[in-house]
Amino acid sequence: MPNWNSNDIVFMRCAIDLSLRGEGFVEPNPMVGCVIVRNGRVVGEGWHKKYGGPHAEVHALKAAGANAKGAIAYVTLEPCSHFGKTPPCADALIAAGIKRVVAAVKDPNPLVSGKGFAKLRKAGIRADVGLLKNEASYVLAPFISCQTQCRPYVILKWAQSIDGKIATRTGDSKWITCEESRRAAHALRARVDAVIVGIGTVLADNPDLTARMAKPKRIATRIVLDRFAQTPLKSMLVTSASKSPTMICCGRPAGRNAKAQQRRMAALMKAGCEVRELPLVKNRIDLVALLHDLRMMGATNVMVEGGGQVLGSFFENGLADEAHIFVAPKLIGGSAARASLECMGPQKIDDIIGLRLVSVLPSGVDVCYRIRFDVANPGRK
Repeated sequence: MPNWNSNDIVFMRCAIDLSLRGEGFVEPNPMVGCVIVRNGRVVGEGWHKKYGGPHAEVHALKAAGANAKGAIAYVTLEPCSHFGKTPPCADALIAAGIKRVVAAVKDPNPLVSGKGFAKLRKAGIRADVGLLKNEASYVLAPFISCQTQCRPYVILKWAQSIDGKIATRTGDSKWITCEESRRAAHALRARVDAVIVGIGTVLADNPDLTARMAKPKRIATRIVLDRFAQTPLKSMLVTSASKSPTMICCGRPAGRNAKAQQRRMAALMKAGCEVRELPLVKNRIDLVALLHDLRMMGATNVMVEGGGQVLGSFFENGLADEAHIFVAPKLIGGSAARASLECMGPQKIDDIIGLRLVSVLPSGVDVCYRIRFDVANPGRK
């Protein structure tokens, strides 16, 4: 492992900050940033700006121009070595006369994975990897999840009272949190590929699930886990299906009610929804199969919004990567009020899944906790 100096850390952190500018625009490609430094001075910066466009290194080299010769390139992900939608970045760095490349993360894509570094070293360029790996990996997490787990990155989102309730005993939940929190939730919707809810949420709240309070970077597919195709034809999701993509995930029709379910499925398709049959696990939609299908469709980030049983299923089955929890200064109480994670839960405290607290930020009068689930925890499935 190289001995990184303070300048190395500063420049890589700058590259990580640049990479975040691509959020919502580059998927399913990774968010990548690059900084070109010569004689201790930044001479070029770049980030991957949109899917199918030039990569971060190309933008940074263009900004550096002739100053790239003999310079150091700090990049958050290993430079690609193969032809995709654009030429290899490793070739561009070699042609520009870069003398050293410092990368934060080795590319998990088997088409690259070490080949970019090998090409650079063969050309006589020093290539080091691992600087601020954890920080860069957090930004790259959706891409890494798709490459290593063959599923999108899963974000849970819910609003709750201080005592962990997402609705009263009658199911009323509008509105637990303030308008600022709802705007923040819409901003999340505006950057993901899909928003997932259960049929219970649809029947209770008749949600729209669009990012109407934010400027969309992506148009999320609205997904309902609806085993028996019970989504009402007059619901907001169905009546707006021609404007916003809507997917109803059902089980295969079977038993004495099969024909009735088939008619409901046909009606939903006629109304403009995509109806997808998925296998069942313990009489519920197979979430692993759903995520696999979404990955094959090109989804990189998906958000799960509820209700409590759906959130609990993703959590308990180890299919959640991150959570945004908006907590309002309210107490609902009542044993019959709906909880945020309705699942079996652990028997012992030692079995609790590890969490990493990313941030605690004010959201109007509320507080938003952003956490990541610790995949290294031995108790995690």
